[in-house]
Amino acid sequence: MPEDEEPHLGQTWTELTVVGVRPSLEVVEFVPFRSWAERGTWRGVEATLRLRFIATREGCRVVAEGEVAGAGMYAVAARSSGLLAGRAIAADLKTAGHRIAQRADG
Repeated sequence: MPEDEEPHLGQTWTELTVVGVRPSLEVVEFVPFRSWAERGTWRGVEATLRLRFIATREGCRVVAEGEVAGAGMYAVAARSSGLLAGRAIAADLKTAGHRIAQRADG
């Protein structure tokens, strides 16, 4: 996501993934402090990541849900990437948490 823009519904960008593909991403749901969803497309693969933020006494719990689907010859790639998505999402959320903590501290 562009760092020079405030997040907003309909925002689009391209990102380089760990595996070297560059999906087109779009914010498809944005309710500040409640939920966030982005949809990424790359060739015949479409993935959606939805985050729900739940207030806790210590701060916030993030519940992540994801879906990956593919069409035609990309169906197998989508299925296998869906199996690996949990680790990638967890790593991204951990990185985001560290960035948020650094902003809060400094």
